[in-house]
Amino acid sequence: MENREDLRSILPYLPLLQRSSSLFWPPPVVEALKALSQGPRHSNVDSGEVLFLAISDIRNSLSLPASSLAASASDGYSIFFDDLIPRAEASKWFEDVVPGLANLLLRFPSLLETHYQKADGGVVTGVNTGLRLLESQESGVVFLSQELIGALLACAFFCLFPSSSRGAKHLPMINFDRMFAYLYDDYDEKLEHKLRCIVHYFGRICSSTPMGNVSFERKVLPMESDPFCISYPEPSFWSESTVSLCPFEVFKSGLIEDQSKEALEVDFANKYIGGGALSRGCVQEEIRFMINPELIAGMLFLPAMSDNEAIEIVGTERFSNYTGYASSFRFCGNYVDEKCIDHLGRRKRRITAIDALCSPGKRQYKLECLLREMNKAFCGFSDQINLHHHQQFCQAGSLFECQNGCGDKDSSERSIDNLSSPEHPSTSLQAMEGNSGNLLKRNHKNENCQLLGTRNEIGIVTGNWGCGAFGGDPELKAMIQWLAASQALRPFISYYTFDLKALQLLDQVVQWIISHEWTVGDLWNMLVDHSLQRLSGETSLSFFNWLLPSLHSPEAMELDNTSTP
Repeated sequence: MENREDLRSILPYLPLLQRSSSLFWPPPVVEALKALSQGPRHSNVDSGEVLFLAISDIRNSLSLPASSLAASASDGYSIFFDDLIPRAEASKWFEDVVPGLANLLLRFPSLLETHYQKADGGVVTGVNTGLRLLESQESGVVFLSQELIGALLACAFFCLFPSSSRGAKHLPMINFDRMFAYLYDDYDEKLEHKLRCIVHYFGRICSSTPMGNVSFERKVLPMESDPFCISYPEPSFWSESTVSLCPFEVFKSGLIEDQSKEALEVDFANKYIGGGALSRGCVQEEIRFMINPELIAGMLFLPAMSDNEAIEIVGTERFSNYTGYASSFRFCGNYVDEKCIDHLGRRKRRITAIDALCSPGKRQYKLECLLREMNKAFCGFSDQINLHHHQQFCQAGSLFECQNGCGDKDSSERSIDNLSSPEHPSTSLQAMEGNSGNLLKRNHKNENCQLLGTRNEIGIVTGNWGCGAFGGDPELKAMIQWLAASQALRPFISYYTFDLKALQLLDQVVQWIISHEWTVGDLWNMLVDHSLQRLSGETSLSFFNWLLPSLHSPEAMELDNTSTP
């Protein structure tokens, strides 16, 4: 264990100690956890106030400074467990859940050692999947068991992660002290209900240990040419693209997380993954992290995303129902996640985190900003290895004929089977999922090159990315995501508008564009032309009204209303 590079990178951010080949808690911590594990009759921990005292004692044994905790955290633990939740729930929490979390923490060193042993055994052939700091510009993947994630989140609940050096590595804070402190300092009902989601999660895992796996992947579009990856595209890449646009379905109501298709679900992320999940935030990303708390584990080891990066997380389980949004968010009880399990032990719940430009104003129409948003979405939506091979096959014409279907089936299958070999350092887990060798017609209209396997059944499910607090143009962002999904060879994009008035013409515009058989390059060039006119003051019209002014006329609106069932 002591010579492991992956462990060395993450150990400064863990509360455990290492000696030779073993990880361990200091003896005083073991004693405190054993006492907690025996229940309130032995530990006397039967209230939020006493629980925080126990947490403080454990932190002292780890030499964690009290000054690194939010000042009102103790009051927050007390008000939540002693005043806000019903007495019966509090009793169950202290009698069952706290002992369960203590037992989980006692097992944490052995769970982590087992994790590294399995990583050595090759969860994915030729790929390092061990827990480590996934630095910026370092494409890679970490595989964690749900049980190990539970132990990591128990550490966060007990505020046991060292925090002093996280800022230097651009890591988000992961201890839960600020959530509890804000609850006391500036009570807001949404904060109470965020914590109810977390407490519910802990209750579930303590009553029945989840046995699946979760993968966390940092995806990178290299800024320089890379023989194994698609590098960061220039404007000419988009303007010259002949890829056809994928099918686009518009939903005025419904939620991204409730869709049932095989799809990547878009997390409207902060560049620090999780955003305000562990503080006051309560919009799309933060809500997702509350109902799927295993996402929080990524905050431990994933530094902030750069413009050419995205994060994909596969396998998290949803535990909670909810209603509302932002200030109206409310926990609404248990959720049973019925997503199927893949051959790597992960739920087929795929989430891709992409961060939009914040408060871009008029500069979002500049070419460099359009390109940044295009490439960010493309990175998040892409399957790097499959795209690389698709590009090679189309250019060489050796394995597929670009206009006439599939070529040598056997050779293409061998290529897919080799995607996870050591010769391919890019670690797209999506490509590895699809190495069964089944050949499907790729391209949305079978016009371009064909590619390759069951991976292409997985579409994109998204919505108004970067259009709320971040202030993006909804029409622009919808088109950008369509372009990125199409170029990434996704078979469809499902778009939830949340009945946003600015997108009331979206379906009509999409159908018009599809009827004219535009390519990615065609639509990109129109977006650029419109944006240049917005910047120069030649037009003040939105993209939809600039593109198709007749759609906004009273006659067109009346025709649309009469054609609606």
